[in-house]
Amino acid sequence: MLRQQSCELSILLPCLNESETLETCIRKARSFLESHGVLGEVIIADNGSTDGSQTIAQRCDAHLVTIDTHGYGAALSGGIAAASGEYVIMGDADDSYDLTNLMPFLEKLRQGFDLVMGNRFQGGIQPGAMPFLHRYLGNPGLSYLGRRFFKSPVGDFHCGLRGFRREAILSLNLRTTGMEFASEMIVKATLRNLKITEVPTCLYPDGRTRPPHLQTWPDGWRHLSFLLLFSPRWLFLYPGIIMVVLGVLGYLWMLPGPRSLGPIRLDINTLLYIALLILVGVQAIFFALLTMVFGIMEGFLPASLLISRLLKLTTLENGLLVGFFLIISGLISSLVALHYWGILSFGDLNPSVSMRLVIPGVVLFNVGFQVVLSSFFLSILRLQRR
Repeated sequence: MLRQQSCELSILLPCLNESETLETCIRKARSFLESHGVLGEVIIADNGSTDGSQTIAQRCDAHLVTIDTHGYGAALSGGIAAASGEYVIMGDADDSYDLTNLMPFLEKLRQGFDLVMGNRFQGGIQPGAMPFLHRYLGNPGLSYLGRRFFKSPVGDFHCGLRGFRREAILSLNLRTTGMEFASEMIVKATLRNLKITEVPTCLYPDGRTRPPHLQTWPDGWRHLSFLLLFSPRWLFLYPGIIMVVLGVLGYLWMLPGPRSLGPIRLDINTLLYIALLILVGVQAIFFALLTMVFGIMEGFLPASLLISRLLKLTTLENGLLVGFFLIISGLISSLVALHYWGILSFGDLNPSVSMRLVIPGVVLFNVGFQVVLSSFFLSILRLQRR
């Protein structure tokens, strides 16, 4: 197929040793273009095939693009960059999707949507098309987290058949090279407020005799870790707030003296772990703030009104004032503990009493230093911003 200098649709198929099904997929894609009178092209983004897939692509007159960087995301990124169509519809080259039935995607794109996702749970999953764990745990679970973390409208985060406006996706500056590329596209499109919709899509058993490239646990973890890393609020902020709230409440309850829960007696050992909960929670909150600022600076995350307001409050000077106030408070608590020891002529102490004076000092010292250090680090990030 001769490439058009200006075409409407590029059908993109990433390929790594797909000689068994590649010709079928190319012919189906070309059939769609011809039967619907769509000005378009078929692109094969080859990722280092050794089974003759490149020869098949050339014989079928598809546009072959060689991608040296290994990975599903790398292949797609290279193919999108090479596409000449205003719109791109990407699909797997294993014949698991009906490439003759792409009109629902193209119609939505023509209506002005930036990203049109296929939804296999709405369109149907044929027997044997998806492993049990993927169908009932992996895909639903990760898709739920994606909707929860990012308020995305997508019900099937990992559908391999999707269409998009090429310039809109290029503007997202997608960076991942592996299978998590599928999640990155949806997350960034959602965060940038692109227009997203779904169409029902049927998934069929693929036509290959070799095992699929997708690895259940490693690739599942890569998707999950990506969702977490792109959501500092869920990874750091919300857990940190919960730990601090629970820690402070427990601290106030335990500080006056030992407590009993039925036959269980709680004393300074419990108080010490509650103090640890506060310290970890505070650190998580600082991590959330610093990560969000860094993500915005580097273009990973969109600008946030909340972060902008926090930056106005968390100047270096304000941070130093708060930090030093906490440090001084810790010093006062420590001096009170020292005074108590002096009353006892610096002899043996009752840990149940003395530790209730020492632990607050340690917590205040630690939090104060965290505030000071985080304020300096935040200032470094803001220097880059200026």
